[in-house]
Amino acid sequence: MLRLAIPFLALAALVSAVFAQSSVWGQCGGIGWTGPTACTTGNVCQAYSQYYSQCIPSGQATSVSSAPVSSSPTTTASAPASTSTAKLHQLAKSQGKLYFGTATDNPELTDTAYDAILDDGMMFGQITPGNSMKWDATEPEQGVFSWTGADQIVNLAQQNGQILRGHNCVWYNQLPSWVSSGNFTAAQLTSIIQNHCSTLVGHYQGQIYSWDVVNEPFNDDGTWRQDVFYDTLGTSYVSIALKAARSADPNAKLYINEYNIEYAGPKATALLSLVQTLQSQSVPLDGIGFQCHFILGEVPTDLQTQLSTFAAQGVEVAITELDIRMTLPSTPALLQQQKTDYQNVIAACMGVEACVGMTIWDWTDKYSWVPSTFSGQGAACPWDENLVRKPAYDGIAIGLGN
Repeated sequence: MLRLAIPFLALAALVSAVFAQSSVWGQCGGIGWTGPTACTTGNVCQAYSQYYSQCIPSGQATSVSSAPVSSSPTTTASAPASTSTAKLHQLAKSQGKLYFGTATDNPELTDTAYDAILDDGMMFGQITPGNSMKWDATEPEQGVFSWTGADQIVNLAQQNGQILRGHNCVWYNQLPSWVSSGNFTAAQLTSIIQNHCSTLVGHYQGQIYSWDVVNEPFNDDGTWRQDVFYDTLGTSYVSIALKAARSADPNAKLYINEYNIEYAGPKATALLSLVQTLQSQSVPLDGIGFQCHFILGEVPTDLQTQLSTFAAQGVEVAITELDIRMTLPSTPALLQQQKTDYQNVIAACMGVEACVGMTIWDWTDKYSWVPSTFSGQGAACPWDENLVRKPAYDGIAIGLGN
C-alpha cells in the first residue's frame, strides 16, 4: 500500500498544479484574487495594476492602453472636496445632451463600492468598456471569438438603462500577435478586417449606440500611423472597416476616435481631410470622437472651435475619453485648476449642438490608466482613489449648466 500511495500522491499534486493555472486571458493575480497565479504553457502573467493581472500569450506586447491601475494617493487631508449634489447625466439630459458617461473595465466590477456609483443611471447614462471589446479580447485566435468580458459590461449597462459605446474595432494597439505579425496579403487582411468588424458589431446589433470603428489612425504630425493595417492596405483599411460595421449594424453610429485633434494642427487637419474624402466616396461615417486626455492647465482654448469645425462636416462629435492629469502630489491649488479645466471642456461640448455627449475615462483615480503611463502623474479623474468627489466634479456640474 505504501509503495502505491507515494506515486498516487505525486500524481495528485501534479493534477492539482495543472488545474491551479489560468488559461489565456484569464485572471492570474491582483489584490483580493484567490484563484490561480500561474498560467498555462505558452502564456505569462502580466500585471496591469495592483488589482488585476491577466494571462497573455508569451511575447505579446505589454503596452496596454486604458488598463486600470491604482494611482498613488492623490489628495491631502486638507484638500477641498466637491459641494455639488447634482447628478451629472441627469444634468446633461436636462440641457439637451444625449448622455454623460464613463469608461469602466471588468476587474473593477468586483468592487462593490465602485459598482454602487457606476450603476447610478442618473450619474452615468452611458458606459464604454475600456478593454473588453478590443481585438485581443474578442478574437484572440483567428476566427475564435470570446464575448465573456464584453457581455458582462453590456449586460450591466442594459440592467442600469445606460447607453453603450463600443470601443473599438480596428486599432494598431492591443492586437493579438496573429494579426500584428501575420504577414498577410492585401486580400487576406481585407477579409480579416471585414470578418472581425462585422462579427464584433453584429454580435451586439441593436445594443450599441455608437462604435469607435477606427481608433487613432494618425501620427501627431498628420502622417498615417504605420501599422499592419496601413502597411498592407494603405488608407483603404478605414473604409473597409466602416463598411463592414455598417453592414453588421445599420443603426449604430460609426466613429473615428482620435487624440490631439482638440486644437488646430496637422493631425486635426489630416483627420478633417479624411472625413471629407470618406464622404466624397460615400463611405459611412457618423461621428468623430475627441479623446481629450489633457494635462492640467493646458486645455486647448480652441476646443469648441474644433468641435464645431468637424460638426460642420455633417457628423456628430463627442468627447470620448476625458481625463485631466497633474504632477503628483495634488494640492488644493492644483485641484482648483482641475475644476476650471473640467468646466471649460464640458462647456465646449455644451456650446456645440452636434456634440452629443461626454465620457470620462473612468471616474475614479483608483482605476485611472494615467499613473502607469505617465510617470509621476495622476489624480486625473473627478473622484479620488477613495471614491470621494473632487472639485473637478463641481467643474463638470457648472459646465453642464448647474
